[in-house]
Amino acid sequence: MKALCAAVLGVCVVVSAGAARPDDDNAKKIIGTWEVTKSSGDLPAGTTIEFTKDGKLMAVIKADGQEVKLDGTYKVEKDKLTVKVKLGDQTIEETATIKKLTDDALEIEDKDKKVDVFKKKK
Repeated sequence: MKALCAAVLGVCVVVSAGAARPDDDNAKKIIGTWEVTKSSGDLPAGTTIEFTKDGKLMAVIKADGQEVKLDGTYKVEKDKLTVKVKLGDQTIEETATIKKLTDDALEIEDKDKKVDVFKKKK
């Protein structure tokens, strides 16, 4: 009986670890500075977002010859990217779907099905 329980527990651990890998991969791959190259959403091309390994983000939005800097936090769970930024007295939280994430390309889709395309800055 102990051997059977140990075997079942071992399978559960392997299945859990297997299920966590894509989440871990996305969380690791997203770390770095990304620049918007194409946008059908609200982020103009040239905007940069830096995702740090401690769950923080810094964005520099370039529009109309001005730069707006935003700080916030983020969380990656599987293919979902949840971002919280503070804008004045407001805290804005958005969740987007990661459609593509490689070492140098990122595509995210917002709730309105608008896609932003990023390339990783070297």
